[in-house]
Amino acid sequence: MIRDELSAGELKEELEVLRRGVAFVAYRDDAGGRRLAALSDDRAMTVGRAASSDVWLNWDVEVSGLHCQLELLGEQWVLGDDGLSRNGTWLNGERVTGRRRLRDGDRIRCGQSTLLFRDPTGAPVATVVSADNDRPRAPALSPAQRRVLVALCRPLRDGGAFAAPASNSEIAAELVLSVDAVKTHMRALFNRFGLGEIPQQRKRLRLAELAFESGALADSDETWERRQLK
Repeated sequence: MIRDELSAGELKEELEVLRRGVAFVAYRDDAGGRRLAALSDDRAMTVGRAASSDVWLNWDVEVSGLHCQLELLGEQWVLGDDGLSRNGTWLNGERVTGRRRLRDGDRIRCGQSTLLFRDPTGAPVATVVSADNDRPRAPALSPAQRRVLVALCRPLRDGGAFAAPASNSEIAAELVLSVDAVKTHMRALFNRFGLGEIPQQRKRLRLAELAFESGALADSDETWERRQLK
């Protein structure tokens, strides 16, 4: 099963794959370790207990040898079962018959195993869009919200490709706020950037991505400058 909480190392690994723009599935093995399997855009990827499977769930006795497939049709990833599995394939709690289109953050259950589908090209974007280049544009933020956003993104800005967004406790320590106050500001930021529908455990990373993509954290920001001068 996939835990909602990711370790710092797991989050760093996922962030690196997301930055490559590659669709993938994430899942836990029988020892609880997290695995990422990149999807190929030129052939169907198989999921099953057979050793030839691209996503090999050999520890799950409820998974069929060939359980289901994931493939790219046009510009959309789809999940197909077509009677391949003995116990069925489930997408977000609903049994799959035939093919179903996948969206970033979807959960696929095969036997007792859960796969999280991630597609960077299909991840939600801010609802406010620039007419000039179709890039997300930063929404209006209060000074307090902006400080929290800067603190959230600082590890990504200063720590390189394998850094992760700051935790609520780290933000609270930097800004001398209570964790509850940080949580309140984070909820407001999620709403400001249109992240109401994205799974909870993905919101922090996607918020950080949108903050950089939209220009909400410009190089001229005095908060960055103060830290860089230290």
